[in-house]
Formats: sequence, C-alpha cells, structure tokens
Amino acid sequence: MRYLSTAYVRNHRARIKHRRGALMVSSPEGRQRIPLEAIDALVLLGGAQITTQAIDACVRHGVRVSSMQMSGKIRFVVHAGTSGNIHLRTALFQVVANESLSLELSKNIVAAKIQNSRKVVERWSRDASNPQDSEKLARQGKLIHKRVERLAQASTSDHVRGIEGDAARIYFRVLNQIVTPYDFKFPARSRRPPRDPVNALLGFCYGMLVTECIGAAESVGLDYQMGFFHRPRSGRPSLALDLAEEFRALTDRFVVSLIRRRQIIQSHFVETPGGGVYLNDNGRTKLIKIWEEHKGSEIRHQLLNRHVGRWALPSVQATLLARYLRKDLPSYPPFVLP
Repeated sequence: MRYLSTAYVRNHRARIKHRRGALMVSSPEGRQRIPLEAIDALVLLGGAQITTQAIDACVRHGVRVSSMQMSGKIRFVVHAGTSGNIHLRTALFQVVANESLSLELSKNIVAAKIQNSRKVVERWSRDASNPQDSEKLARQGKLIHKRVERLAQASTSDHVRGIEGDAARIYFRVLNQIVTPYDFKFPARSRRPPRDPVNALLGFCYGMLVTECIGAAESVGLDYQMGFFHRPRSGRPSLALDLAEEFRALTDRFVVSLIRRRQIIQSHFVETPGGGVYLNDNGRTKLIKIWEEHKGSEIRHQLLNRHVGRWALPSVQATLLARYLRKDLPSYPPFVLP
C-alpha cells in the first residue's frame, strides 16, 4: 500500500476547481495547486465550496471528498462507486440481519475498545510522576478491564451497550484526571455542541477518524452504513463507527499528548454564544498538521506481527472484516493495542 496525503481546505471562502489533473484552490490568501495523483482524500472544513467538475475528477481518481463542520461532525462523504463484489456485500447484509452473529461481532469490537482503553490508562499510570496518582490510575485500569470479562455473559445488544457505557464512564473520569494538571477540564462527554476544549478536540479528531474508516470500508467493497454494534440507521455511517471504536483510545491518547506537550492551548479555542466550544482557525491548522504526523507513525499490529502505519490501520481492519465475511477467517480479529 502507498501512503498518500489528505488535503485539508480550511478557509471558509475557499473555492475548489479542477484543471488538468489537479485541484485549484482559490481563497483570499492566494491560489494553490494540488495534483490529484498525490492525494487520496480531500477534507473541506466549514464553508469551503467545490465545483461539480472537481467532485467528478476526485471520484474518477479515487479521491474521497468529505465535508465536515468545525465541530468535526461529518456533513457528507463523496466517493467512487463501492468496489468489491456483490457477494461480499450480500454476506455483510446477512450477518447484520443475523442477531446472533451481530451480537458476537459487537462483543468483539467492544472488547477491543475496552482493552485499548485499559492499556492507555495503564500507560498513563506508568508515566505518572506521583506514586499516588500512578496507583489510582492503575486501579481505574483494573476496573475497566473487569468490564471486558462481563461481555462473555452479555446476551443482548443492549447489554453490550450497557457494559461499553459503564467502561466509558470510568475511562472518561480518568481522562479528566489526566488533563486537569494542564489547565484543561473534562467534566463529561458532550457532543452537540462540545462544551469545553477537550470535548472540542475529541469531537474533531473522532470526525476525522470516522472519515478514514468510511474510506477503508469502501476500499474493500463494504457498505459503511451497515453496522453491527452501531445498528443501521438512515444517514448514519454505522460500520465506519464500528471500525472507529477500535481506534478511539488511540485517538484519545493523541489528544492527551497535544495537551501534555502544550501543542494545543486554551487560546486555540473559541466559545460561541450558544455555549459551544470549538477550535479556532489557528487551532485547527496546528491540530491537522500534527494529526497527519500522527498518521505517519507506526504501531505494532499483534495479529500481523509487524509494525503498520497508523494511516493503514483502518484499511487493515476493514480487510480482515471482509475476509471474515468471505469465511476466510473463523472470526473477526479486532485491533488491540500492543
């Protein structure tokens, strides 16, 4: 696989056209040429405009076009027709419709998410300079791990969601403990709108992660709206959200690193009259640059027994899921941090 870049258009007044195999981005700041052969995704933030000719060129070159609100919420995703064959998608639909198989897949996905959350908390425990803080974090990690054991007895999807929510409550309390010394607060998870800078960071990064998972599912011929843990619902990228669950703790670790290294500070946010808190232009610019560097890092994939680029992980997991649906694998192996 070849690592291609994601192009981000952040200026509200930007206009994107196509000309001779490249995207021409015009804004009050000037013009920029982006060769289509050099990118695999285009992300529009805010009010940037794109012509139908440019969208057509992106589709023909296999470049995914995503439009996101400043909060990270996805407006739309445009891409080429789903690849792969109809038999793979039929197998996906059959598994989604089978309550027993969907339940098992949901348990696998949630187990991986909880294990990854525990491992991130244990990492923070080892990094703590204060022995008391380290011990407290270690205890929280053990509490999170106990929720994995309960999944084996979960007999319904609602039971699985309850266990996942219980683990998330413990985990987010830990997250507040981690960011508080750096003048950030995380009282609770809030989405629409995000009520504090930490929620603004999480929502924005989760949005970028989900767009990656949409592209990964499409690239192997899966319908990204047909999920297991996230049940199919009109307009929701349920399968992409399922895949994203396996990488949320990794994304949380990225967000915490931004705060700990003071790469993102309070002045990178703006509060709206309705009480929402969002990254400002400078904050988004800085975060996106570091996000792309993060995607270029390598992480050991336990099943493959080798290091894999962070950018490739969603595609690796989508491929493994496709192999399970084709019955090449006896079960779906979710991603678990080493």
